[in-house]
Amino acid sequence: MPHIETVAPDEATGLLAKEYGKAIRRAGRVFNVIGIQSLNPAVLGASVRLYEALMLGPGPLGRDVREMLATVTSRELECFY
Repeated sequence: MPHIETVAPDEATGLLAKEYGKAIRRAGRVFNVIGIQSLNPAVLGASVRLYEALMLGPGPLGRDVREMLATVTSRELECFY
């Protein structure tokens, strides 16, 4: 399995520390999908905003359906996260 360099939550400073703090408030921890973006906090912030717009924004599908589609797609693509 490839190794991706990340910044641990207890080592984060500045913008990354703020993004990690938001992640912990949202989910109780910093999940890998967040941590792998830690070397570029600006991209991490944009990624979270995109996720929130897609999963929480208005639209004809409920959150449960959106989450199910994301899970099925990840499974089909053999993407484990």
